Amino acid sequence: MILQKRLPILIALTLVLALGASARTSPITRADAAAKVDDFVKSEMSKQSIPGLTIAVVKEGKIIKAAGYGLANVELNVAAKTDTVYKIGSVSKQFLASGIMLLAEDGKLSLDDKISKYLDGTPATWSDITIRHCLTHTSGILREGPAFAPYKVQPEADVIKSAYPEPMRFKPGEKWEYCNVGYFILAQIITKQSGKYWGDFLNERIFAPLDMKSTRVTTLTDLVMNRAGSYYVKDGKFLNADELTAVRPSGAFISTVLDLAKYDAALYTERPLSAKSKKQMWTPVTLNSGATHPYGFGWELITRDGHTVVHHGGSLSGFRAEFARYIDDRLSIIVLTNGANATPNSIAKGIADIYLTTSN
Repeated sequence: MILQKRLPILIALTLVLALGASARTSPITRADAAAKVDDFVKSEMSKQSIPGLTIAVVKEGKIIKAAGYGLANVELNVAAKTDTVYKIGSVSKQFLASGIMLLAEDGKLSLDDKISKYLDGTPATWSDITIRHCLTHTSGILREGPAFAPYKVQPEADVIKSAYPEPMRFKPGEKWEYCNVGYFILAQIITKQSGKYWGDFLNERIFAPLDMKSTRVTTLTDLVMNRAGSYYVKDGKFLNADELTAVRPSGAFISTVLDLAKYDAALYTERPLSAKSKKQMWTPVTLNSGATHPYGFGWELITRDGHTVVHHGGSLSGFRAEFARYIDDRLSIIVLTNGANATPNSIAKGIADIYLTTSN
């Protein structure tokens, strides 16, 4: 009798709990997601002391949300917008890698060519280093060229040659270790094999055809519309970050989220890169031991909460960037910031988590 009286109550409680669980796990609408992203980004900007930030969320090559937050220029009180131009740091590496792949498709080089074929005077210790090693950070060359001077305009060759006498970190292909000199080398090879300055070649073959009008090699002298300032925080105040004179091929470009979204859309097509080239770029490097490391050609390769992600971050004085592509979900998140304290990788992940639960 007591059980019969309690049964309706138990059924009601079960229904309430079930409905509650359903509400927690059911997908949200895209409009709800956009509002949640606004709140999330603003909260993270406050926590991370970021003056300005711009995002793009791209689904199957189409922008479903793009927005600017905060200030692109603190001194002039200029708002960050979708067309704000930021330095993208090592997000640039994918473009150098793409340039190499285009030349490989043109038959002007092989990824397994020794770099000594294209560089003058390389030391004997570099004799086994290939283009592939430079693409995948497995060359064994030290990370930075000793002659690199951030406040000096200098030829890439001078930086590369300054690394010649330095001892190798390891035998080529033996392990993975981040190496910016390798991307200076790739830039030199692009220039030699294309017959054009590497920046001009990439503009001709990638940026111009895709109408990426705001993407170019960093410049301090040319006028760049909508250029963001760069900042760091000290004693709770924003200060201007150093403006580096040198152009590093390993982190060469300035761009916008709208331009990077155009490139993302192109990666679903055969233009500018073939499917075969992209597959190689998104395959983990195999080391001499047979083990693999989750890095391809200018892209990091990871699994995040069961999702396959190819991504890369960027860091330059006062700028931080992240470009993440959730391959199986056909979802991409682009985050560009002008604050040295920013962690755009975590912001991009938070935005992705919101959109991965949307219903449309």
